[in-house]
Parts: sequence; C-alpha cells; structure tokens
Amino acid sequence: MGLVLGLVYHFYLAIKKVIAPDMWMILDIKESWYFCYSLLLKKRSCTMGDLYASRNTLENYLLSFKILSTKEIDSFIQLSSKRKLNKSDFFIREGQICKEVAFVLKGTLRSFYISNKGSEITYCITFPDNLTTAYSSFITGESTPENIQCITPVELLSIQKKEIDDLAAKSPNWVKFLKIMAEQQYIELEKRIFQLQKGNALQRYAELEKKLPELIQNIPLQHLASYLGVTQRHLSRIRMHK
Repeated sequence: MGLVLGLVYHFYLAIKKVIAPDMWMILDIKESWYFCYSLLLKKRSCTMGDLYASRNTLENYLLSFKILSTKEIDSFIQLSSKRKLNKSDFFIREGQICKEVAFVLKGTLRSFYISNKGSEITYCITFPDNLTTAYSSFITGESTPENIQCITPVELLSIQKKEIDDLAAKSPNWVKFLKIMAEQQYIELEKRIFQLQKGNALQRYAELEKKLPELIQNIPLQHLASYLGVTQRHLSRIRMHK
C-alpha cells in the first residue's frame, strides 16, 4: 500500500504541473488525490487487460497444434515478455546472434538479406498470429545473414532460446512441437522456391491477396515487389489490372 500511495503522490504532482491552475483549484485535496488514483487504476486495468488478451491469443495458437498441455502452455506464456517495436525498427540485424523467438500479435515484419549488388531482397513477410525468428541462427548459435524489420508498428511476445531449451529438456511434448515447427519451416521454404520457379508474378500476387487481402495493403510497394520477385513498375501494372 505504501508503494501505491507513493506512486499516487508522484502522479499527483505530475498532473498538477500540466493541469491549468484555475482548473486545479476547483478540486479540493481529497478530490485531487481521488482523481489521480482513479487515473492510475484505469491505466493499470487497461495494461492488464491488453496483456491478458495478448497471452490469450498466444495460448489459442499453441492449443491449435493439440500437442501441449494447458500447464505446459501456461509455463511458456509465463516466460514470455511483451514488446512493442516501431515502424522500421529491427527485431534482429545481420551479424547478430538470434537468441529468441517471438509471436507476432499485431503488425507486419519482413525478412531480407543484402545481395552482392547491395540490394535488399525481401524473402519472407510475417503477419500476425505467426512466429518469427532468424531460424538458422536460432538453431546454430551463429551470426545471422538476415535482417528482420518492422514494416508497421509491431507488438509481439518473445521468449529466450534458453527458456525454450529448458522446456524441451523437461517435456517430450515440446520436442515434438519444435519438430513440427522445423517441418513447417521446410515446407514454407519449399513452397517459396516453387512459387518463384514455377509460378509467375501475377499468380504469386493473387495467392497472397487471396490469403491476406487487407494486410498486404500495409506493405510498401518496394518490399512487396521484392518479395514477389518483380520490379515496382511491374507490380503497379499487376495492381492496375486486378
């Protein structure tokens, strides 16, 4: 209680500085403290509500695999931490070692590498309700050749590799889950190769638009063109004829 009162007092002083003196005089001291205390409670309530909703989203994602028990999922969620990244922020940069995996709650990220000619090649776009990490670096502990950058403001829940390794050591269910994650990564890589080699840009764009019609509108033209393997001019023509 002493900590709460201390926070209220400091908040009281801060509010007093920004509220017009004439308005502040309308409130007596009892009303002023109640006003500050109510604002603090409201802020705390919103924060806890957002955190609960975020973790509920992750829980539903993990439950969908029908592998992990509720207790195992709870342990995972307790170890995760919420982060917010701004547009253009990096989740990881080339040359760093990836020591975490993240579940995307809101926003969109792109994974890209720098070609020999110095061009940025976007090869993966990650949307909400998906995991993201620099996978090869995460597994090997070596520096990554890729960059993962926020296309929009992003909210995510992240967990450290050490925590995941500890969970896997305690439960075969986590080993099975991680195996499925590795298999999905391989399947997505194979699909990506086939898309680029067998399909044309119009087909790739149509497939992406069918799966995520609203979200692709948030992707800048240059990143989407790079992902589809076409020039920005070609992509503009594709969009004009849709």
